[in-house]
Amino acid sequence: MFRIRQINKDILLGILELEAYSHEMGLQSKRDQEQAGVNYLLAKMLNNDSVKIVYTAERKPMLRDSPGHISISHSHSKLAIIYNRRCNTGVDIELVREKVKSVEHKFLNQHESLMAEGKTQLLITLWAAKETLYKLYGKRGVDFRQHLFIDQINESTMQARIEIGDYKKKYELAHESIGEYKLVYALNEIY
Repeated sequence: MFRIRQINKDILLGILELEAYSHEMGLQSKRDQEQAGVNYLLAKMLNNDSVKIVYTAERKPMLRDSPGHISISHSHSKLAIIYNRRCNTGVDIELVREKVKSVEHKFLNQHESLMAEGKTQLLITLWAAKETLYKLYGKRGVDFRQHLFIDQINESTMQARIEIGDYKKKYELAHESIGEYKLVYALNEIY
């Protein structure tokens, strides 16, 4: 029903199968499933049933009275949470669907479109990477084409950056497939 992986000494990644969890808990509404699923998975990840989430004005999740940083993503029947003891973080999970091709022009610049070659798997991976960057930035006013950039993509990692005014940061992101889903998460800032 859930899996928790230690990515490195600072990062924990949790994945919850929402359908199985919801069935076991008798939850009906999607909102209840996601909210209860987040609390359940986070408690399992941190081995702490009393951990509480609060949100910034920009709706970025934070842990109340607890060190570390979190990011949350859900897509259809999957929920992902990343926890980083030291640094700001981001995660996104997306179901692979062909409809991403019809919105490619809204989130990719020319270099990224050429990189994706119109392949659905790559387009979803790049979309999830940009969502991860957006969550790392944590503020509104982001144009995915003009402020978020994927410079290079390899077999399991990618180099990406955020450039908004004076805010300029580079990151290494990890990406992987989980069944019919693509998962992208922040590994570290590149200095």
